[in-house]
Amino acid sequence: MDLLDASIVNVAGPDLERSLGAGSVGLQWVIGGYALTLGAGLVLGGRLGDRYGRRRMFLLGLTAFTATSLLCALAPNIGSLIAFRLLQGAAGAMLLPQGLGLLRENFSGRELTKVFGIFGPVLGLGGIIGPVLGGFLIEGDFFGLGWRSVFLVNLPIGVAALIVAAKCVPKKPGDRTVSIDVAGAALVVMACTFLVLPLNQGQEDGWPLWTWLSMAASAIGFALFALRQRRTAAAGREPLVTPGLLRKPAFTVGLGAIALFFAGLVGTQLVLTLYLQIGRHFTAGDAGLGNLPLAVGTAIGGAVSGAVLADRIGRKVLQIGPLVQLAGATLLWFELDGLTAASFSIWDIAPAVAVSGIGAGMVIAALFSFILAAVDDEEIGSASGVLSAVQSIGGSIGVAVFGSVFFDRAEAGEFTGGFHYALVVQACLLVAFLAITFLLPRQGRPEEEHHGVATDTPQVAV
Repeated sequence: MDLLDASIVNVAGPDLERSLGAGSVGLQWVIGGYALTLGAGLVLGGRLGDRYGRRRMFLLGLTAFTATSLLCALAPNIGSLIAFRLLQGAAGAMLLPQGLGLLRENFSGRELTKVFGIFGPVLGLGGIIGPVLGGFLIEGDFFGLGWRSVFLVNLPIGVAALIVAAKCVPKKPGDRTVSIDVAGAALVVMACTFLVLPLNQGQEDGWPLWTWLSMAASAIGFALFALRQRRTAAAGREPLVTPGLLRKPAFTVGLGAIALFFAGLVGTQLVLTLYLQIGRHFTAGDAGLGNLPLAVGTAIGGAVSGAVLADRIGRKVLQIGPLVQLAGATLLWFELDGLTAASFSIWDIAPAVAVSGIGAGMVIAALFSFILAAVDDEEIGSASGVLSAVQSIGGSIGVAVFGSVFFDRAEAGEFTGGFHYALVVQACLLVAFLAITFLLPRQGRPEEEHHGVATDTPQVAV
């Protein structure tokens, strides 16, 4: 449910515009707002599970997620839908860490390896079926529900999961000595909001002074958060993030790498869906199926990277991956140039999209392990939570930036031009990511040493 909802509304743009009058900015907030609050709350969600117990927080998060899904389905206008999506992302941030934590809490050794062998593909499946299921539900227009059905589908799943979890998940008490840094969590939320708000609104408003001041305030907010974590640890209390992580250069640049990579990946996936629906008049169902070449390519790239390349060639896999993506983006540029409206089908661009997916999969399968190789064993839990949070926030930034770039040209009817601009932005982010990879450790951390890290990204089809 949690990971499915990150991408299921990607195909809902035209339906939301017809039903609620959602403009480009509203659509970006509906999609990116969920990722924003999900990422901003992940570290706090993990800490709440430590203090109050994983089972209790899992049931609470699951209840909240199901309830906010219903609120989203009942939203009377775009403003309400955005607000409910933000709440849904916050509920997801309480839910997602508990699932991983419960597995680590109740299994160990070889048994834990088997469990994650099942759990990992399920995480990836959420990203794959999101656009496809969303397109099927919207195009089917069951009971006249339209886009509302993509949220209502969570209700039977949520209720069934609550019944099973209440009966089957072991009761284990939390540790009430664990403190919750509420002020630190508030700083993260504030800093993320001040960053994403101008990126979503700036293009439409003409980039007034407040947008630049807001981004500056975001940088200050993140700096204050880092300072607070150091002071909290020095005072003998539990920080949200282990301060020693931020003193490790390889980990710090790794955070930048994750933000760049997933901003580009999530942003281009969104633009692909928008281009198919708005520019080429695909139905929601066809647009959802149009994401399959990316999903298949990503699965192939991930399998090759995880099973063969990462161990043999080390961090070079992180350099080959973006180069393959750049090749796919270049091929896609020329494929778009040769298209006409009358003859277009998804197969015209499927080769380039699949190549881009292969490059992305190579990076996704290996990136977390190389960054975690820079941290100490006792820091793995905190580090993995931070990486997952930055991944989600990076996706939210990608939605804002790429959505603004695409709609800037699309509003003038230049849909192919908007896609071209998005490819240029993606290329810049990939080049920056490629440069950062040379600062990461040469070898990744063995897989068995970081169970539970969300390497099956919740933001994209994997």
